[in-house]
Amino acid sequence: MSIQVVKGSKELGNKIRTRRNSLKLSIEEAAAKAGVGSKTWSRYEAGESIRRDKVLGICKVLNWSAFPGSSDEPTAFDIDIYKKDEAWPSALAECLGEAAAVSFVVGSGELLYYLDEDLEELSHKPKGTHVGELDFAWTKGMLPQQFLMNYDYNFLYYMRNVLNGFRRQAANGKMFVAHTVLEELVLYLCMEESSGFMEEFYSDSNEFEEDEDASSWDSWAFDLFDDMDVYTYLYSNKYLTEEDSYHFSHWTENQFYMDR
Repeated sequence: MSIQVVKGSKELGNKIRTRRNSLKLSIEEAAAKAGVGSKTWSRYEAGESIRRDKVLGICKVLNWSAFPGSSDEPTAFDIDIYKKDEAWPSALAECLGEAAAVSFVVGSGELLYYLDEDLEELSHKPKGTHVGELDFAWTKGMLPQQFLMNYDYNFLYYMRNVLNGFRRQAANGKMFVAHTVLEELVLYLCMEESSGFMEEFYSDSNEFEEDEDASSWDSWAFDLFDDMDVYTYLYSNKYLTEEDSYHFSHWTENQFYMDR
């Protein structure tokens, strides 16, 4: 299973709720501190399963040194967990270091989760609804704002397929190659969505001491592209016309080729 989970229970949910209340935190406050949505936190308290990579965040929010009833659950960084993930990119690790590989595993898992959540919300809305029209959408803030009204169910579904394509390449030991703007964007977002995790644990971890390319966790996507154009054009408030290669109308066209 790509994303490991801690099996939920009503007892565990009650412990989380009781501890949150004792700290006088609202669900929204606790969720924000843990880096999850309020609906997700509510599901924790209802006794549903918890993603393993969210355990440490919950422990920090609730001031727990260990997760209740799960003494074997790690509350510190353990690279071996990520090496066992089905999306572990061995080719990326060999080329740009294990830190970059961990960044992809974490970031791609996060992005897949966010896409699934927004797709679920959009599936209950009229056809053509975009993420900007939802009360809450994970992808609303992460995708380039100029093209917000284009991010409907069909687009997010296509984007999810692109992401899963990269995860399959990782599982098969293949190096990532981006031919389109959307493929560049997906890899960039994988790197970006891992940043909170990597910033918190990288500086305190000894796992990457022997990794000469350990610092590449926050630049590996740019190293693959050999430039920062995906950021420069899509996240610098630059207005793009249809003639620009990074305009939304060209996102699925084959334009680039990178090989390692």
